[in-house]
This record gives sequence, structure tokens and C-alpha cells, in this order.
Amino acid sequence: MENSSYNPDVLNCIANLSNDEVFTPPELANNVLDLLPQELFRNPKTTFLDPFTKSGVFLREIVKRLDRGLESVIPDRQERIDHILHNQVFGIACTELTSLLSRRSVYCSKSADGKYSVSRFKTPSGNILYSNINHTWEGGKCKYCGASQAVYDRGSESEQYAYMFIHTDNPGKFFNNMKFDVIIGNPPYQLNDGGGTGSSATPLYHKFVEQAQKLKPRYLTMIIPSRWFSGGKGLDDYRDNMLKDKRISHLVDFFDSTECFPGVDLSGGVCYFLWETDYSGPCVVTTIRHGIKTELKRPLLEGGCDSFVRFNEAIPIIRKIISKNFISLENTISARKPFGDIKVSSSGDIKVYAYPTNGHIRRSLILQNVDWIDKYKVMIAKAYGERGEFPYLIIGKPFIGEPKSCCTETYLVLGSFQTIEEARSLESYVKTKFFRFLVLLKKNTQNAARGVYSFVPLQDFSHPWTDEMLYKKYGLTEDEIAFIESMIRPME
Repeated sequence: MENSSYNPDVLNCIANLSNDEVFTPPELANNVLDLLPQELFRNPKTTFLDPFTKSGVFLREIVKRLDRGLESVIPDRQERIDHILHNQVFGIACTELTSLLSRRSVYCSKSADGKYSVSRFKTPSGNILYSNINHTWEGGKCKYCGASQAVYDRGSESEQYAYMFIHTDNPGKFFNNMKFDVIIGNPPYQLNDGGGTGSSATPLYHKFVEQAQKLKPRYLTMIIPSRWFSGGKGLDDYRDNMLKDKRISHLVDFFDSTECFPGVDLSGGVCYFLWETDYSGPCVVTTIRHGIKTELKRPLLEGGCDSFVRFNEAIPIIRKIISKNFISLENTISARKPFGDIKVSSSGDIKVYAYPTNGHIRRSLILQNVDWIDKYKVMIAKAYGERGEFPYLIIGKPFIGEPKSCCTETYLVLGSFQTIEEARSLESYVKTKFFRFLVLLKKNTQNAARGVYSFVPLQDFSHPWTDEMLYKKYGLTEDEIAFIESMIRPME
């Protein structure tokens, strides 16, 4: 028999508009709020800003905590609510729709000056602002967010997706340069940039982080995609700055985004962090994968590494590998176009490995890495995606390209050799769980360009390799071996 008294939280029930703007479940919002010093909610002077509110969930949960925390300071409930809503909690909405939704969540009315508002304001917006502003076009792109003019230059009756908070040089202007103690939220993640077939997108979330830092809050916490760990499209400088910033005291990383946002598949996972202006030191890194939670206090940049190692269990493994005269296999791997711009045809003296169909080309038309043409080459697809598969395969199967062959940019060349025995040895190495585990530590998206192999050590390819040989060479413990074995499935 159903429980007739069950009353679900409406913010758990609303559907996401897209993977670009993901609504935050109340439970997740409270997990983020738990990172903050809880005395903030007992201080009547603490100020909070969500500069990209969608459902209003963060602001609503902050109000709840302040309501409890200030009970002894402001005993009268209505006086307390009035004080909180007028003086402590502020927001900037993403769109007109989310402005109405946020006000309904926080004020119990879409109009803050309406008769149903729990605290009456002089304006309909109250302290949750929204304006349908325009992009600022320069050379066909918005100078603030990079939006394509061809896609977003449209009439004022349509939503512009020119998010207020990042479309200004002075983000403090919205609330008269008020000093905020806490800036918190879940920003929009990306915006279609008009490239390709419409699936190409420009990341946005880092712009919200950088803009918030300009306001110099005491605490900054946001939920963002984990793709920034690897850098990429417009994110390299942001990644470098974040990983070197010792003010990040906590980082919670979900390898699978569906464990954070049920039903939302974000390639590379999702994370949230706490940045504290008065903190300097190592970060408490919490990793969550398939229900397994680990926690370790460590630098975001491990010594000898130029990128973030996602799994706490991998840290001692990486340290052992780097301590053994480490030279990266990345140094032998081709760039994005191993043989330059290859035009596949049906004739020619050189075989071309291409997708979906192999072909041929004349030797004279190959202008790059021509010395590889007559060698044995170990090749691999430059992209490989997995959806919900665990343990992981990580990369596609390598294969050997014979002499008098080359490939298009669909593939990378992992190494070239005079003998097929050496090529087979590298091929055996690539198939090991050890090798693919180290790739996993850098590969946060489907793309598997040369950089994802930077943790993989170069080996002697005069003989084949097995996992047992590699585990012994690097002195891995039974627990470390078990972790690798649990993460990576065999490559048949």
C-alpha cells in the first residue's frame, strides 16, 4: 500500500533542460554546503551569492540553514526570514524561466513583491536578478563567452543565453559591489559554437569560476565537469591555474556523472571544489567511482606530474613509476596527423589505414614522417568511447601497420620499428592492464591524443611484456595490483 503522506521535493522531480544546464538535486546541493564552515550559517552578517541560479536550490537550502542557525540571534521567525532574504541571500538567474523558478523556490512566489511572497520586496525580482542581455560581437564571436554570432544573434524575443554574470567586465555591479562571503552554484557548462554538425561546443564553466574569483569571496564552491583535469578546448590556462592554486582545500570528483546527477551522462565525470581565500596547502581529494569512496590529502599536482591524478589509489603507483628513471612513451608517439594531410584514393603504392575504409596513396604525396613508411608501425585509434562499461577497456585495440603503409589522422602511431618482433612487443605492452590503467589516469574524454600517454613509461621492446612482468618491475603491492585489475578488463 502506498504511503499517502509521501510529499516529494519538487526540485527532485524537475527534468534537466539539457546537458549544458543541469539542475542540482537538493541532496547534492547540501553535500556541497557541508564543505563550508557551518558557523557561517550562525552569523547574521554572512552573505551568499549564486550568480547562475537555475532552480534556486542552493539559495533555498542556504535559507533553511540560516533559519535554523539564527534562531537564537533573531528569535522572531518572520523577522528572521526578512533579514535573511533581504540581507544575506542573493542570486543571478541564468534565464527568464530559471529566474521565475528560483524566486518560487526561495520566496514561494515568482514575484518577490507579490502577496504570496514570504518576505515582501519593492520589486518583482527581489534579490534574484535577471535581464535578457545581448552578446557583444567581435569577429563573429561574443568577446565574453565565445558564442557564435551565426547561432545566437537573434531577436530579443528569444533567449540569448548571454549569461549576465560573465557578460561584463565588472561583475560586482549587480549588487553595488557588495562583498560576498560565499559564492556558490552549478554554472552552465557549455554553449554550442556552431561548429561541425552542431554538436561542437565551447566550454563556459571556467569563465564563471574566474569571474567569481574577481569578486574576492572568502569561499568559492562550484559544481563543474571534470574535463578541466585534462585541459583542452580553451581550458589549458584554467587547468594550470587551478592545479597550482593551493587555496583549493577540497575536491570531490565523480568519475561517473550519473552518480552525481542521476540520468545525466557527462563525458569525463563531474566534480565540485571548495576554494578558500585564507587557505594555502594540500587538498583533501575525495574520489567516488561505482559507489566506492576514497579520501586523501595531497597536492593537486603530484611531484613529477603535469596533470591531476584522479584516483587516490593511483598515487603510490605513479610515485613508484616516476622513481625508476622515468621516460614517457609520449615522446615516441606521433602528433595528431602522423603523416600529414593524407588524401585516400583507390590507387597508389602505399597502403593507407583509414576509417571507415582503407585505401592507397602515392609515396610522393606523403610529406611528414616519411622515414616511418617502410617500418613496422604500431597504430591505434585516436578516439575511443565507453558508455557504462566497467571494468574499462580505455583504448581501442592496437594493430601493426606493415612496411609501405601509413594512416590518416583517425589513428596515432605509437612507435615505429625495423623488425616485426619489436612492433609485436609494443603491441603486447599496449594490451596490458598496466599500460591502459596509466592511460586512464589522463583520459577524461573519448579523445585519446598523444598527451593521454604521458604517464606510460617507455620500455625495452626487445621482448614482449605481460602484466606480471610490469607489476614486478615497478614493485607494486598486492593492493595496488588488485586496484589496477579491478579497473581494467582484459583486451582479448
